[in-house]
Amino acid sequence: MNEYDSERILYYLEEKGYKKTITPEDSNIIIINTCAVREKAKNKLFGHLGKLKNLKESRNDLIICVGGCTAQSMGEEIQKKCPFVDIVFGTHNISELPSLIDKILNDENSICSVIKDGFDYELDKVSRVNKYSALVPIIIGCNNFCTYCIVPYVRGREKSLDCGNIINNIEKLVSDGIIEITLLGQNVNSYGKDLSTGIDFPMLLERVSDIKGLKRIRFMTSHPKDYSNGLIQVIRDRDNIANHIHLPLQSGSNRVLKSMNRKYSREDYMDIVENVKSNIKNYSITTDIIVGFPGEEKKDFDDTMDIVRKVRHDRAFTFIYSPRDGTSAAKMADPISLNEKKEWFNELVKVQNDISFEKNKEHIGKVVKVLVEGLSPKDSSVLEGRMENNMIVNFKGEKKFIGKIMDIKIQKAMSFYLTGKIISSHDNDKKNR
Repeated sequence: MNEYDSERILYYLEEKGYKKTITPEDSNIIIINTCAVREKAKNKLFGHLGKLKNLKESRNDLIICVGGCTAQSMGEEIQKKCPFVDIVFGTHNISELPSLIDKILNDENSICSVIKDGFDYELDKVSRVNKYSALVPIIIGCNNFCTYCIVPYVRGREKSLDCGNIINNIEKLVSDGIIEITLLGQNVNSYGKDLSTGIDFPMLLERVSDIKGLKRIRFMTSHPKDYSNGLIQVIRDRDNIANHIHLPLQSGSNRVLKSMNRKYSREDYMDIVENVKSNIKNYSITTDIIVGFPGEEKKDFDDTMDIVRKVRHDRAFTFIYSPRDGTSAAKMADPISLNEKKEWFNELVKVQNDISFEKNKEHIGKVVKVLVEGLSPKDSSVLEGRMENNMIVNFKGEKKFIGKIMDIKIQKAMSFYLTGKIISSHDNDKKNR
């Protein structure tokens, strides 16, 4: 969602005549779009601002802006800690940024514009960074209030975008050459609950799938409490919907899940996994897991490891619990030492990496379809792309293949990526409807 918001920021500034620059030194305006999910993200913000302070002191004409979720939750605090920041703006008023910049150019002092609630999403007001793949929000905000999560406080309550607007926008994107769409939401499964249209997420997904020329559809993120049989059936029956299921577990302990206010049990989670396995061919399941939640004990962690070994997720995004001010969990007693949490975390990472490596090795010798995304950040002579299951694949090839779906024969597997060689291109892929 932050990546999409960055594209929105770019749109509004380009409309005012600004152009994107390469380095801070080349810039008249520097905008930091922030996350607030973990403490590390907040620390990175102040680290970046510390580096920019000297640049600001040497250039009076430089305008520094901070937006996004940390700005939404810490607006005035950012101003106090870093008075050289010119503009702090929240998640609900991105469209206001150009006018805020105009005020600074007219010698107004530092501005903090953070409104508590709002909705300024217009799907056609986006400067797309990518010419073949696009992010499209379908629902903003969250009503779940997991006790560890700051998102409902910085993104607001759930607001679904109009189905017709979503479909029209995607049709326009496809006509402009987009072949892959990722539908976005803090909880896409909640789509439509706040509307009177009767259209829920599986129905929306079917309508998106019907769009001719759209080769690949992804969505994130799904909440297990709302993962319906109907959604699994739509994924099963539609060729252009990726068989990649991101299903956050967070904990395998019922006691901890209840304390997290996740509204499902480990048994519910396993039922969804078995339903996916029974209905969807060549599925992949990825997940999020928090280690060391307040009150978590070794037996709770063991319950998590039990599910990890049973489900055998393709990949897991793992975190040591990070308290967020303003959440219920931040007030909970947390007697387990950080060292013990790190031991649990390291055990989880090792087991999951081993599982990921074993599952990746199953692809060796197979020919898979890969959407080429660009050059590898580690080697400019190598192309990088993603399989339908979201796994990264590296291979030798020409830049002309970027944005195309290629047949790649997998030759080598690592825990986090695969390598292979090009077999052929699929400009007229069978998923192209």
